[in-house]
Formats: sequence, C-alpha cells, structure tokens
Amino acid sequence: QCVLAGKWTNDLGSNMTINPMSSKCNFDGSYNTSVSDTSNKITESPLVGSQNCTNQPWPVFGFTVNWDFADSVSVFTGQCFVDEEGKEILKTTWLQRLHVDSIKDDWKATRVGFNNFTRLLSKE
Repeated sequence: QCVLAGKWTNDLGSNMTINPMSSKCNFDGSYNTSVSDTSNKITESPLVGSQNCTNQPWPVFGFTVNWDFADSVSVFTGQCFVDEEGKEILKTTWLQRLHVDSIKDDWKATRVGFNNFTRLLSKE
C-alpha cells in the first residue's frame, strides 16, 4: 500500500509535504522547489490535489502548485508505487505554464517534464 501523505523529495532536490487526505480524497500541502529560472527568491508554494478514490494499493493522483515567487503554475500527475525493497516512489509527469505577454509567444509558454519522488525519512 502506498500513502501520499508525508514529506517527499525528488531527483532535483525539491521537497514537498502532502497533508492527510480528506474523506473525498482531496489533499493540500506545500512545495519547495530547488530549481527556478527566475531571479526572485524561491519561497515555499501551496499545492492542492486529489487522489483517485478507489482502493487500489498504488493510487493515481494529481496536484497543482501555484508558485508564490513566479508568474507560473505547474500541474503534476502520477502514480504511487512501492518497489521490491519496500521503497515508495511517486512517478510524475508535469506541465508548467509560464506567463507570456502576447499570444504570439504562446508557443514558448508551456514546459513538460518528469520527476520521481521518494519519501523523506524523519531524522529521529
């Protein structure tokens, strides 16, 4: 069984926290990216999402991050897996929409990428 709630880190060193799921399979949390193409100071940004409400052991999910420090929004979709060693992995695909000043620049406004997240273990 894979549970989304908790603290996660990805292959770029970005961290996110997903709060416990609501009864309707919605969640919120925060995302602290380690990468940015803006000169603005990176700040933690809110995320909101939902998980498919079936009782599958490896749930599918999606969430949106509204970047507090940049004029852009990202959406992530993915699935939670548990590997052979029992390690939880979130396999995600994302789209980032950047602000552009005219419709002529729309062609360069959307980026796509992939990230794998693993659970951050507490240092107790």
